[in-house]
Amino acid sequence: MRASRLVSLLLLLQTRGQMTAAELARELEISIRTVHRDVEALAESGVPIYAERGLRGGIRLVDGYRTRLTGLTADEAEALFLSGLPGPAAELGLGTVMAAARLKVLAALPGELRGRATRLVERFHLDAAGWFQADEPVPSLATLADAVWSGLRVDIEYDRGQTVSSRFLDPLGLVLKAGVWYLVALAEGQPRTYRVSRVRAATTLDERVERPPDFDLATFWAESSAAYEREAARVDVTVRADPERLDHLRTAVGSQAVASAERIAVADPDGWIRLRLRLDWPDEVPARLLAAGTSIEVLDPPDIRDRLSRIARRVADRYEAAPAGF
Repeated sequence: MRASRLVSLLLLLQTRGQMTAAELARELEISIRTVHRDVEALAESGVPIYAERGLRGGIRLVDGYRTRLTGLTADEAEALFLSGLPGPAAELGLGTVMAAARLKVLAALPGELRGRATRLVERFHLDAAGWFQADEPVPSLATLADAVWSGLRVDIEYDRGQTVSSRFLDPLGLVLKAGVWYLVALAEGQPRTYRVSRVRAATTLDERVERPPDFDLATFWAESSAAYEREAARVDVTVRADPERLDHLRTAVGSQAVASAERIAVADPDGWIRLRLRLDWPDEVPARLLAAGTSIEVLDPPDIRDRLSRIARRVADRYEAAPAGF
């Protein structure tokens, strides 16, 4: 525990320069007395660290001193290499940059940790996209990423389904959610979210973005995602389901919807179970439930049952008719 704390103290000073004992104590969540003991321990081990007294004093490292990453623990080294997603990095145009960074980190690691990090990459791979979902084409992603990083305004052509409109945006950040990229940007002074795959063209302008000083991307995304899920239209659907074939229902409506479904205690002659599902986007529910096939039966509401029946009847009629051209 203390070794990890000493490394954290050292890296804080290396990153931020001079810090007071009180600042270090606050960052490391330890007492000021412990900070002074740790500084003495580092000095005794040969680290060029010293304290300056006075109003503007503090603890600092000798100018130019840099430590290598030998302070990483095994778990930290593994987490570092597990956190890199090569697919998204390549989409952002950072594939070669990430590869170079990993090589540098590997070179700085001691032998044992280098071996563990290499084995981790060989044995684990993170794929952010869901099953049966082809990657969305995102030809404008690299341009948008550069605009986000450089703080420059962009002119985009955005496909809204029925029309393609042009708009000027002040990019604030990019988010990768379940394999889908989203751009968060200011439009008319308000932060909004845009699906990157719908950006048909993007041009970076020579105009600086005035980023709101209190804007936090992670906080905005969490709050807007929660609001989206909270406000999305939903419908409650009661189904009979074959307990041996629940995977079909999970594939059709999602694992979370099935996991959070209300179980209705009713005896069933076929041994099936009854579930009350809360599903998003009511207009799309009948077609989604149809994908579960004969492993379920919709009982309620009547509107969903009737619409599903009509869709199934049209599908059956199509396939009972002679194929076109025969």
